Order: sequence, then C-alpha cells, then structure tokens
Amino acid sequence: MMRVTAGALVLAAACAAASPALAAQGVLVAETTTINGTPRTSQIQIEANRIRAEVAGPDGSIQAVIFDGAKQVLYMVNPASKSYSTMTKADVDAAGAQLGDAMKQMQAALQNMPPAQRAQMEAMMKGRGMPGMNAARPEYRRGGTSKVSKWTCDVYESFQNNAKTGEVCTVSPSVLGFMATDFEVTRQLAEFMRGLIPQGADQLFQVGNASQQGFSGVPVRRVNTVAGREIVSEVTSVSRQTFADALFAVPEGFTQQASPLGALGRGRK
Repeated sequence: MMRVTAGALVLAAACAAASPALAAQGVLVAETTTINGTPRTSQIQIEANRIRAEVAGPDGSIQAVIFDGAKQVLYMVNPASKSYSTMTKADVDAAGAQLGDAMKQMQAALQNMPPAQRAQMEAMMKGRGMPGMNAARPEYRRGGTSKVSKWTCDVYESFQNNAKTGEVCTVSPSVLGFMATDFEVTRQLAEFMRGLIPQGADQLFQVGNASQQGFSGVPVRRVNTVAGREIVSEVTSVSRQTFADALFAVPEGFTQQASPLGALGRGRK
C-alpha cells in the first residue's frame, strides 16, 4: 500500500510540474524596435494559427495587427479611434499585382529619360520605399556571430544587386526552448504579405529556412532600411504564455473602416 501511495505521489508531482507547460501553448516575444535612434518596446503573441503584434501607425498611434492563419485574414485594429480594417489574401495579391503593373509602366517611362535624370528619379523612389524598385528577393550571405541579449547568434547579411540592405542574426529555436513549429504562423504571415511586398516579406519576424529564405533560425535581431529610415528590432525575451481568445479578436463596438489598401486591386478580381 505504501509503495502504491508513493508512486501515486510521484505521478501527481510530475503532472503538476508538467501542467503549466502543457497549458501554455502560446509564445510571447518581447522586442525593442529602434527607428533612427528612437527605441520602442512591443510584444508579439503567437499561437498555432494566429499572431498579434503592435505597430506604430502613420500618425504615431499604436495599432494592433492580428493575423488569422486559418482564415487567411489580417486585421488592423486602432484602439484610439475604436476602428478596424481587414485585408484578405486576395486583397493583398490584387493590390500587389496592380502596384507591379504601375511600377512597370513607371520604369518604362524612366527609360526615356536622360541617364542622370533617370538615376536621380530611381534613387528618390528607392529612398521613399516605393515597392517594385527592388522586386527581387534579397540574397543572404552568412557572416560571423554576434550577441543579442543573452544569446550568441549567427549573422546573415542581406544584399540586393550586391549592395547590402540589412541583416538578420538568428538562433536555433531550441536555444530559446522552443521548436520551429511553435513559430509556423509567422511563415504563413510572411507568405500572406509576399504578394504586396515581395522584397520585404522575408524581413518580417519568422523562422528562417536556408533553402527558402536564405537564412536559418529565429531572428533575434533584424536590421533593414525602409523609406530611408534604419529599423533595428531586437528580441529581449521569449516565454511560454496562455492567451485569451479576446486578444486575437476585434473588440466589440469597433467600427470597420475601408481597407488601408484603398482602391488598389479593384478591377482585377
């Protein structure tokens, strides 16, 4: 009887120790993003088929971006105005196709300009981050190692037309105490956005695959330049968390606004 009781106590203790890890199926990533020397902290909540992050809007207000991988829908929620907008995969692909057509026409027009004027216009368009000017996916080249927070990471420098455009520094998911599948939805989000930003999708937070993205591992630091601004994002902590469903939903009473893509893509459906 004593032996059975002791065994039961050991099993109960093991279950009690394991239950928090089993219950917490989400991943909380704390990150500091520095834009032109100004830092801002944010959090990324990740589950199997959905992800939520906070970003600064054009007017400086904080917006929540929620991606539902099962529905393939992106929600942009603005708490300040109590409003939200949505984008579907079809919306993104149609808008990207229309932007691509417009850029082809613009580049054709550039060919008729004198070389000096054409170079000036191309430099201005690239500096403003206009899509299509660097449509090719970046090439990543393995560098050395670096230190981010408590992790030693592998550096991959990104290049376009042999010009360095940024870098990522990565670690294996196991170094963070996770598996690659814990971050699968981040890859889905990158593919969701690729139709609109083919040259920038790989710069989103995601687990890299050497044969697909050109780098391997979880990026704990990302450096790139957007519209002439250097953006440096560094992960400060990663932990298991349990999230309420409401975190990934549009709050009740919020008003739906027009998609930020506007009229792009209309007429191509």
